Amino acid sequence: QVQLVESGGGSVQAGGSLRLSCAASGYTYSRQCVGWFRQVPGKAREGVAFIHPGTDITYYVDSVKGRFTISRDTAKNTLYLQMNSLKPEDTAMYYCAADGGGLYGGRCRPQGLWYKNWGRGTQVTVSS
Repeated sequence: QVQLVESGGGSVQAGGSLRLSCAASGYTYSRQCVGWFRQVPGKAREGVAFIHPGTDITYYVDSVKGRFTISRDTAKNTLYLQMNSLKPEDTAMYYCAADGGGLYGGRCRPQGLWYKNWGRGTQVTVSS
């Protein structure tokens, strides 16, 4: 049984940093795309950052480029999202997702419908 557990969320002031973690059990970050999504109540879920473990090809939504970094630790079977220079608009529930298939057009697909396994989320709140 696949289980993804996020941690590392919290409340920070604008300009601060957080590192989210997603520990996997029953699943190995290998050849399928994995990534982070976020959602604010009343708004659509948004794909934020993705990595294809087989090639380490990454993809970021424009709003987080240069501020967020996705990475993985194979030994710990954990996915990370380092978030720097946080802005109030980054406030959301953040979810990790796995089993997103292979690369499409040279990158991971950023739509949630392609990902089969999801964590329960960790809240990130950025105050101005």
